[in-house]
Amino acid sequence: MANTVLIVEDDPNTLELVELYLHNDGHKVLTTQDGLEGLRLAREAHPDLVVLDLMLPGKDGLEICRTLREESEVPIVMLTARVEEEDRLAGLDMGADDYLTKPFSPRELAARVRAVLRRTARDALEQGPAELTHGDVEVDLRDHDVRVKGIEMILTPTEFRLLVLLMREPGRTFTREQIIDRVFGYDFDGFDRTVDAHVSNLRRKLEAGPESPSCIHTIYGVGYRFGNV
Repeated sequence: MANTVLIVEDDPNTLELVELYLHNDGHKVLTTQDGLEGLRLAREAHPDLVVLDLMLPGKDGLEICRTLREESEVPIVMLTARVEEEDRLAGLDMGADDYLTKPFSPRELAARVRAVLRRTARDALEQGPAELTHGDVEVDLRDHDVRVKGIEMILTPTEFRLLVLLMREPGRTFTREQIIDRVFGYDFDGFDRTVDAHVSNLRRKLEAGPESPSCIHTIYGVGYRFGNV
């Protein structure tokens, strides 16, 4: 599933270029050149990330950033033409997750967007219940302890994050792309077969016993699901 990115940028050339790069990166892109319209879109469309210019008509980027941070946890990457350190830090103090100073490389911006999205998705794994249980599988997120039928399993950090993702929503099928976004590091540069290998290793560990039922199912052509098919 593609992430939705809202771009709020008043310069039409910059807006068009950023939109092109983010679209080519697989994101669904919403755009506006007006600050008030940007705030409205952020509230109504609930984007996964906002690329926000500092200087905007209608309502400036700092005010938008402050308002959004009071209302939601949407990641914000701020763009600024100001080079003074105080101006750059102001956005971070308001709650922006990252910033770029103009002129900037659109490729670097696309990389920053990927980084923030993956970091945000990975951090989300730490939220929620401290313990997860499904059938014979028990997970203690505080101690990073995994047990199957009371027997401790030794998992790698990636296998542990993968298991937590799947167990948080048993019965839901996750695509390989979703697993990459939520489990792997934001600098991940692998491919789908890497996901398959980690799933295979995790499945083998969880189903080591001769009477252990299958708990991670392959949904062919889609991805993976934990629990009943």
